[in-house]
Amino acid sequence: MVTRSEQPFDGLGPDVVLSAAESLGLEPDGRLFALNSYENRVYRLGLDESPPGQGSDLPGVVADAVVLKFYRSGRWSDAQIQEEHDFGAELSRAELPVAAPWYFDGRSLHRHLQFRFAAFACRSGGAPELDAAGARQLLGRTLGRIHAIGALQPFRHRNRIDATQYGERLRRELLQLDIIPAPMDERYAAVSDELVTRIRGAFEQAADIAHIRVHGDCHLGNILWNQTGPVFVDLDDSIQGPRIQDMWMFLSGDKGQQRSEWAALLEGYEQFTSFDFREVALIEPLRALRMMAHAGWLAARWNDPAFPRAFPWFAEGRYWDRHVADLQEQLEILDDPPLLRL
Repeated sequence: MVTRSEQPFDGLGPDVVLSAAESLGLEPDGRLFALNSYENRVYRLGLDESPPGQGSDLPGVVADAVVLKFYRSGRWSDAQIQEEHDFGAELSRAELPVAAPWYFDGRSLHRHLQFRFAAFACRSGGAPELDAAGARQLLGRTLGRIHAIGALQPFRHRNRIDATQYGERLRRELLQLDIIPAPMDERYAAVSDELVTRIRGAFEQAADIAHIRVHGDCHLGNILWNQTGPVFVDLDDSIQGPRIQDMWMFLSGDKGQQRSEWAALLEGYEQFTSFDFREVALIEPLRALRMMAHAGWLAARWNDPAFPRAFPWFAEGRYWDRHVADLQEQLEILDDPPLLRL
């Protein structure tokens, strides 16, 4: 059992957040709002005045506010976080709409007391409405520009998407946590083993598909939409992976609808970079990995009090019954031909 004193964000109160901002020379005005985040702790902080040279005059940037992100200890190394920051800054310099980190004296990763944290430009926007005319094409163009930059050089410290990293390891760690109620644990062990084998085979067949720097967790919850279009936030899961990783989560509905959405997305995407159509064979394996990863993430964080409060159903037998059934269904879907045309 993890005690309160061992919790990763113990002691991170409003006074600490304000003093962390002041340690960078920022002048907070007392407006402090906790933003929705479980893995890290993220706050929007009002400022009396934005520091010069941080892009506060760019379109869509809120000039009188900053976003402070406090990183969970033990998840990423300093080098991995720095690559996240440098990637965001590189995209921002290329005039891509991303929430990029601020640098102070050449540094973007800072320490205050026991916490590692960073300051990010606060971007304006609301929930995306991808059914609006031209929205998916615009999203595709923006993703194409991001991937064109992402392909210029590799990550050297961040993870790479593969079946071992996101399949075998996730399955093994989840079973070791002993959180799945019996007899569901045996059913999970069997179906997840078969699923990982199938995922591994799909990745082996796609071994020569290019892996580039991608957002990694690209879904509607990590996009704001303003008068100029999409703004991408939260590069915390940026990774070396196939381009399709940043595209498949924008497809929904029946097969006909998904094909229509894909055509619009790709229409914009290919204006800025090419797409290897063999990657569509990875959509369902990637979906399976994400299903396993989400359950593994909840299990690994269960001793953080924020998680039982937010996800009380996770420890119930009916959740695991549904999860195992979903994995079994996904295993059967892997037998189907790719939804999208090659």
